[in-house]
Amino acid sequence: MLKYIKSEVTASAETKNRILNDDTFLEKIADVVKASVAVYKNSHKILIAGNGGSAADAQHFAAELVGRYGFDRPSLPALALTTDTSNLTAIGNDYGYEYVFSRQLEGMGVSGDLFIGISTSGNSQNILNAFASAKERGIATVALTGRDGGKMAQVADFTLIVPSDDTPRIQESHLLIEHMICDVIEKEMFGEGV
Repeated sequence: MLKYIKSEVTASAETKNRILNDDTFLEKIADVVKASVAVYKNSHKILIAGNGGSAADAQHFAAELVGRYGFDRPSLPALALTTDTSNLTAIGNDYGYEYVFSRQLEGMGVSGDLFIGISTSGNSQNILNAFASAKERGIATVALTGRDGGKMAQVADFTLIVPSDDTPRIQESHLLIEHMICDVIEKEMFGEGV
């Protein structure tokens, strides 16, 4: 069992090392941070969505922005579209699950906002529909995905594809990326900058 546990830690570290050693990927993260800071400086908000573990990531990501990440500072407007069970069940029942996020973007998103879609495969239909809804409203989009990026990579304004085909490694790296984004946004907006 110890050997297996070590192999899992090694696989996680190897995925993160691929990110660390890919300057192009790191520049893409910096581009997402710059876009996020611009959203906040223009008094707009970040909307985030995902399914399953990615739904939990969306909620965690939004909470770090609204609450705080590394130090006390004013709250930043962020909303996980995964949290309102009345919206999710009403939209899912009336329109179909593939529209649970796009309908929310129609009602809450405005031009100048930023939508972050999280999907390990990059092919979640409800996230793809949300990207289409965002585009119609002038909302910039970020795909946080893995594998080959899926269909999301073809439609997002910014695409962060974790270099792995292994869902747990992708999810672990998504959390790392989300934390990096929160950290740099916070420092750029309220701290010493980076």
